[in-house]
Amino acid sequence: MTALAGTGAPGEVDVDIDDVRRALEHYATKGWSDGLPVMPVTESYLAEFLATTDQDPSDVVFEMPHLRRTCTVRAAAINAAMAGCLPEYFPVVLAAWAALTVDGYPVRGIWQSTTGTAPLLIVNGPVRDRIGLNSRGNVFGSGFRANATIGRAIRLTAINVFGLRPHELDQATQGTPAKYTACIAENEELSPWAPLHVEHGMDPADSAVTGMVVRSVLHIEARHTVVPEQLALDLAGTLSRTGALIHETISGCLVLGPEHAQLFASHGWSKADVRQAVHERAWNSRADLVAVGKDAVSRSTRWRVPAEHPDAVPDRAAEAGSDRVHVLNSPDALLVVVAGANNAGVSAVVETFGPRGDAPAIARVAAPRP
Repeated sequence: MTALAGTGAPGEVDVDIDDVRRALEHYATKGWSDGLPVMPVTESYLAEFLATTDQDPSDVVFEMPHLRRTCTVRAAAINAAMAGCLPEYFPVVLAAWAALTVDGYPVRGIWQSTTGTAPLLIVNGPVRDRIGLNSRGNVFGSGFRANATIGRAIRLTAINVFGLRPHELDQATQGTPAKYTACIAENEELSPWAPLHVEHGMDPADSAVTGMVVRSVLHIEARHTVVPEQLALDLAGTLSRTGALIHETISGCLVLGPEHAQLFASHGWSKADVRQAVHERAWNSRADLVAVGKDAVSRSTRWRVPAEHPDAVPDRAAEAGSDRVHVLNSPDALLVVVAGANNAGVSAVVETFGPRGDAPAIARVAAPRP
């Protein structure tokens, strides 16, 4: 027998590693994994997750009507436990599902997109410290259990409850690493502005999750300038790349490193000023769009197509007689958050399949149960 020996402390038992390995292989054989080992779940361990919420285990937290499938609190808890979450993370997972329900762009079939979309979660408020969410260095990377497992809980549920497996209902052509996990926290302590949830009407003492569906995360290296207009143009140039212009317009999220956020703020810029400046600079010329065959839009879908396409109609910029084709409907189609370490001029542009100017999809995290 291969065993992991205990220390002899009261109540401690030896663990048979072969039994653990057999359990992991059983889960993998059943297809209940994202390709990485998952945590086996017992009814007693599941009860610890369900004890963190006032919701009934049968309550529905997310639906995919086109698949005729729903996810209950119990199913969400099972997959959170399998993902490696601790029970105290589960209220954040439930808030994430609530936020993703609000997002809902444009139908939930986008989760199956050939583009390879994935949910991204942004967490605000005191829960960040309470459960150890990373908001600083390597925020999009590995190393923090809460970030890794909360995001992974969403993906495992997509696989096990909704059947979104690669080569089956998940039709991603190439996919993205975010399909394993994508959960960050805002670095409120080093942000010069109000946190995202406070900006949108919540109290600083609240904890909240903002959910969105994303296509990619593109990093910006801008260590060369202290001129806010130059930095805004760098961000806009990345946002307006023609390869991302699938629809008539796009939406996005700027994840500013603290140095870039503080650069803007030191010149008196608010978040609204950043959004406005990037919106004004994020455009393509008509000639740029002609060169890549995206100078018109489809009458039926509003996807970009060549002007000679049989379904082509002029886009709104052409109808207005403008040669500048803005990629955002308005400044409000862009979220601004602050995350990362204060050690370099690095930020990120997140390309989203989100609302084109509506309020972001934010849900409050329930307070810990006494």
